[in-house]
Formats: sequence, structure tokens, C-alpha cells
Amino acid sequence: MAALASPTETPLIETRALSRGFGGLKAVDNVDFRLRAGEIRALIGPNGAGKTTLVGLICGRIAPSCGTILFQGRDITRLPAHARVMAGIAYTFQITSIFPKLSAYDNVALPVQRRLLAQGRARAHDLDAGVAEALEKVGLCGRASTPAGDLAYGHQRLLEVAMGLALKPRLLILDEPTQGLSDGEIETFVALARAIAGEATVLIIEHNMQVVMELAQTITVMNAGRILAEGTPEAIRADRAVQDVYLGGHGHG
Repeated sequence: MAALASPTETPLIETRALSRGFGGLKAVDNVDFRLRAGEIRALIGPNGAGKTTLVGLICGRIAPSCGTILFQGRDITRLPAHARVMAGIAYTFQITSIFPKLSAYDNVALPVQRRLLAQGRARAHDLDAGVAEALEKVGLCGRASTPAGDLAYGHQRLLEVAMGLALKPRLLILDEPTQGLSDGEIETFVALARAIAGEATVLIIEHNMQVVMELAQTITVMNAGRILAEGTPEAIRADRAVQDVYLGGHGHG
């Protein structure tokens, strides 16, 4: 076990006895999860393990059946999703959620404007600077005027990351960011994620185990709505229970 928040350290995100049921199914079942500031954490597990439901609960897109969610020690369990964004939690979706008819610039301008208005700043200079900064981080400055729908798929995924970064979050959650990317684009993403970690905590749901093992400091493994194991990549790779339900080829999901 490694990279877990110590008892004296306030985690960036903490869930306590968090549960969410859908009919008779417990998608998230009494989960205690702690994520410390500054780390890159991977969340893995087979299909139906509860990973996307857990991050949906953290982001406020799904309401819990019971339990508590703390962000920087503050109870955000009943805080709506948009308020969590403004508090510093950004989430990129498994399915790309760009605005295809708007330019790359305009896609990023929307979250930048949202952040600036919340800060009481709405000058055009600040907007331009914020968009340029986010596009530069993902290597898309040269594509600013291109309609998002005309970008290659890999660039669309990077644009979505730029939209998340534009909010200057404390926590950036990436859901399947390398899905559909070429090997070269995956290398670009890995370098980008490491750079992002210098200014934001990164929580990543990912099925590409090479990416997970290369990036994550700590891996949390979910199965059947519960946390099965948690630890360093080396410890998770050697964990027999994890091998049985996931790494042994019982399906990715």
C-alpha cells in the first residue's frame, strides 16, 4: 500500500460509506476512498465494477443513496455538479463531449469564461490568455480556429482535456482518455498527464494497463461496487485477487 493520505493529512477527496443503488444493483457499495493532493491515481476494474458511478458521485452528476463526500475537508455530498466544478473538480467524459461546430478556441473559451465570471474577471485579454494557455498545454495552439468536429479523434480528446484544464481545477478526472488513440497519441497523453500533475491532482479511469502502470503512483481496483485492492503498481500487479478478477484476462470494463 502506498501514496495513501496519512491520518494527519486532509485528503483532497474522501468518501465515507458511499453507496449508490440502481434498483436491486449496488453500483457503489459502502466505499471508503481517499485521494491525496498532488498524486496521479488510477481507478481500474472489470465491466460493471462501479468506477464510472464512483466518479459520477464525486463530480455530483449522480446522487448517492447514502454516505458522505468530502473535498478538501468540506462536505460536498449535496453540492450540485456545477458548484463542484467551480470548487475545483473537473471531469472529462468517456465519450467525447466537445461542441463539434464551434472552433477549438471557442470550445475552450466557454470554461475559461465560466471561471473568469466566477472570479469577477471578464476582460477579453484574460479570456484570450486563458484559452491560449489551455490549448498550448495540450499542443493545439495551431488548431485554435479549426472546428472541433474537424479535428482528428486524438486531437478531440486532447481538446476535451484542455476544456477541463481551462477551469484550473484542483482535481481533474479523466474517464478513458486513451480510448481510440494511436500509440503516438498515447505517448503524448502520458507526457501531458505527467505535466498536468504538477498543478492538479489526476484521477484516471483507464483500461490500457501499460498506461496505468506507467502513470499511476497508486492504483485503486474496484469489483462489484467495492474496493478490492489499493496500492502501488507493483503491489497491484502481484495481487492474486486482482489477477483473478481483472488482470488475468477476465475482461476489461
